[in-house]
Amino acid sequence: MFHFEYSTWFQNFPPELATFLIAMVPISELRASIPIAIKIYELPVWSAYLWSVLGNLVPMILIVLILEPIANFLSGNFKIFHKFFEWLFEHTRKRGAKKFEKWGEAAVFILTATPIPLLGGWTGPLAAFVFDIKIKKSIPLVILGCMAAGVIVTMITIYFNHS
Repeated sequence: MFHFEYSTWFQNFPPELATFLIAMVPISELRASIPIAIKIYELPVWSAYLWSVLGNLVPMILIVLILEPIANFLSGNFKIFHKFFEWLFEHTRKRGAKKFEKWGEAAVFILTATPIPLLGGWTGPLAAFVFDIKIKKSIPLVILGCMAAGVIVTMITIYFNHS
């Protein structure tokens, strides 16, 4: 149902740009943009996939690139942010430590490639930040994870579109 709402937000945009922008929206990401692009905008499958993946990658790459400098600045200049990031890191590392011990850096790929709400696109880059995975390693993992999520969502959309 939310898919139709998103499609009306960008109804005056060209379908490719609308798909790109919908893919940037947190939580729905390409899980919404691919079905909307194929079913509502009637874009070819390859175009729906391409614009959705590219749109989804923009915020993910930005998270990888700017979250650490922003967190360092805020922590260094504001006591409340220092306490917040200490709590966030401790809490998240406790909850995710076993997964990262088991999967290592591949956990970033797995989190990014999992196309379910509240887990996926934005979660992978955030995990890379919290578990201190370097940019040179996290960006390829995020890109590949996003591409994999796009394939999964595209295949599910095609399957349900033809059944």
